[in-house]
Amino acid sequence: QMQLKESGGGSVQPGDSLRVSCAASGRTASDLAVGWFRQTPVKARELVALINFRGDATYYADVVSGRFTISRDNAKNMVYLQMNNMKPEDTAVYYCAARLGFSKYAEEDTYEYWGQGTQVTVSS
Repeated sequence: QMQLKESGGGSVQPGDSLRVSCAASGRTASDLAVGWFRQTPVKARELVALINFRGDATYYADVVSGRFTISRDNAKNMVYLQMNNMKPEDTAVYYCAARLGFSKYAEEDTYEYWGQGTQVTVSS
């Protein structure tokens, strides 16, 4: 069984940068695709970035494309989301999740492993 734990959330101002991290434990995540999702109290959870197991294929939602970068270090069992030029609408709880297979169309319930989430707030 694998556990995922997010860290690095916090409060920033518009235009700032922040990096959130996802640490896997219990088993290697190196054979799994990992996605970053976000959710607010008024909006359904959405996939914002996805990376394949090798780290050579990525997907970004249009709303974050060009500002966010997902990366992974399989040797450390870590996945990162670098968020630049942040906007107030990026405010959300950010979750990492892992599944077999890389597909931007995959339903959320096909993600076998989920973290508890980390709050990111963008406000002036």
